[in-house]
Amino acid sequence: MAKVLSSSAPKPFVWGNALKEAAFAAFVTAGLSFPILALKTESDVSNKLILTERWSWVIWAAALVFIGRLVVIAYASRPKEDKAAVGPQTDTSKFIAKWIASVGLVVLFLFPLITFYFLGASGSLKWINNYGVQIMIYVMLGWGLNIVVGLAGLLDLGYVAFYAVGAYSYALLSTNFGLSFWICLPLAGLFAATWGVILGFPVLRLRGDYLAIVTLAFGEIIRIVLINWTDFSNGYAGISSIPKITFFGLPFTDGEGSFSSFFGMEYSPIHRTIFLFYLILCLALLTNFVTMRLRRLPVGRAWEALREDEIACRSLGINTTNTKLTAFALGAMFGGFAGSFFAVRQGFVSPESFTFLESASILAIVVLGGMGSQIGVAIAAIVLVGGTELLRELEWTKQIFGQDFDPAQYRSLIFGAAMVIMMIWKPRGIISTREPSLFLKEKKSVSGSLVGEGHG
Repeated sequence: MAKVLSSSAPKPFVWGNALKEAAFAAFVTAGLSFPILALKTESDVSNKLILTERWSWVIWAAALVFIGRLVVIAYASRPKEDKAAVGPQTDTSKFIAKWIASVGLVVLFLFPLITFYFLGASGSLKWINNYGVQIMIYVMLGWGLNIVVGLAGLLDLGYVAFYAVGAYSYALLSTNFGLSFWICLPLAGLFAATWGVILGFPVLRLRGDYLAIVTLAFGEIIRIVLINWTDFSNGYAGISSIPKITFFGLPFTDGEGSFSSFFGMEYSPIHRTIFLFYLILCLALLTNFVTMRLRRLPVGRAWEALREDEIACRSLGINTTNTKLTAFALGAMFGGFAGSFFAVRQGFVSPESFTFLESASILAIVVLGGMGSQIGVAIAAIVLVGGTELLRELEWTKQIFGQDFDPAQYRSLIFGAAMVIMMIWKPRGIISTREPSLFLKEKKSVSGSLVGEGHG
């Protein structure tokens, strides 16, 4: 299909105006960053605070903003295509869509084995645990929230509350009643789904910003209750000594009756980590499978109709109450599953693990990946979570910025910059096209600009 140019032509790129605008942005950056970057307080030998000047940091920040603003202006002045264009998938896009998921799945299943083979037990532990398991947790959380935000169009800023319900469900049931992880896992999902319905009822008539505020308050209420109800949750001290996961009754320990002795292997802590990776991988795949199946069922099409236009949805006879409650309940259930896994992996839970920043990170993964896109959410989780973990590996940056420089401290700054860049470059997310749930004869890719993002 021929490309159609937009009727509204972009402004031409004029060097004089662009340089003025970029210089003004750099000047503002220098003024705002002056007290933050140029001055640093340190303690001297007499334990007195002294100011250390870092004017080069301000110059670097202004220069980066100057160059970045020029790039943005040049990018905005390019000829634009009509975003409302719709057309059938090309052979290349069909091939990519068909094989990218299969190849990615094979790579995920081989990832622990490959790292173990090349790096050994001690070297692969960090990569499987800090990267593989951590990323898969956020992929699962992103897919769970994608049901609520991406498919149903309900803006939820308190998703971490269901994550906390799942974690504390397993922690309390296992420590007080001695229940195993395999029994607590479905119970944690059930409890979280129940809380999802409890949240859903009061917000049935709320939309947009009002819905976001209420869900944000719900997440904070759960966290504050966990802090102050010390008889129930042990407050800030949290719950420790949570029983570790077993391979269907075989503990990952050294000795008789353990996993290693049963299979005739030498004991290594990597066995438990590899099992945790495959467990969270299976849970994430279960989340994806259920979501994709439900999307093709009447309830899934009702979610998408609710996202597009709630008034039209009501006029068609769809029960919006049940539609919203099912979205909240199912999204919360998968969050509860992930929380239960988090508790068994860490062996310790506390309210500080379930702050608003966690909800914001999960929502950012959904938005940056493309709301309603499963592959986009997975890619965004890999980039955001894996990228922040990679910052810990950049030891060579200390040779440039000094031995006191820690790149991990700037992950929030990098995270915010990535959000701004994505909103300029791809405001609809990494995967901006959508595939219809139902199609006639031929499946056509639908531009993201034609897909509503819901009003809550």
